Amino acid sequence: MSSVSFDPAGDGPHIRVGDTAWPVRLVHHAQSRRYRLVFDGARGELRLTLPRRASAARALKWASEQQDWLAQQVGKAAAPVLIAPGARLPLFGIDRCIAWDAAAPRAVRLDGDTLRVGGPAESLGRRLERWLKAEALTLLERESRQIAARAGLAVGRVGVGDPRSRWGSCTHGGDLRYSWRLVMAPDHVRRATVAHEVAHLRHMDHGADFHALVDTLHDGDVAAARGWLRREGRGLHRYRFTA
Repeated sequence: MSSVSFDPAGDGPHIRVGDTAWPVRLVHHAQSRRYRLVFDGARGELRLTLPRRASAARALKWASEQQDWLAQQVGKAAAPVLIAPGARLPLFGIDRCIAWDAAAPRAVRLDGDTLRVGGPAESLGRRLERWLKAEALTLLERESRQIAARAGLAVGRVGVGDPRSRWGSCTHGGDLRYSWRLVMAPDHVRRATVAHEVAHLRHMDHGADFHALVDTLHDGDVAAARGWLRREGRGLHRYRFTA
């Protein structure tokens, strides 16, 4: 039986497929003439495009009725994890429990295998996401400059984003940009990705010289790190900080 629900905190609609409620991202598009439903496996969400003036309620009802198609699409996907008190979140490749106490300080604090945080419950996810992005930027910038310095290479600006199809990029001007979700991956995976992008400062292709430089710059098994990303990387996009 199809159903549409909204998160108790009012953060957005969900469509239930089997026993799992999948979040729906609504996209109003001026050029759209009909509904279009897409399953984004990387982010663990449904994306529903509808005409600008169309009724969101009617569009959601239509989408929820596409159960055969939905079941086929989500059948092999991992269910999304909405970050909330008591949920588990990987950090540096280690699962950490989110311990929330309204009376505790708002700032996120890593305490062994626990992420401790206080403040309002309704902003918990957003604050954790901001903290993770800041940690990722600090760590990735430091490692990028350290690794580049060993090879006598100059790094421009370092930034983080949330791309779906790549973990890092390098511009001809020497700027590096990474997925902030690398902070959730094991250390050796993150460092291998940094070595990969730093090597592009000298070689903008993926030839033999490039791969030889990556092997020199990384302090571990590059193939093992890339293999981890191929197997597990998509799972890092399951974690949602707002519904």
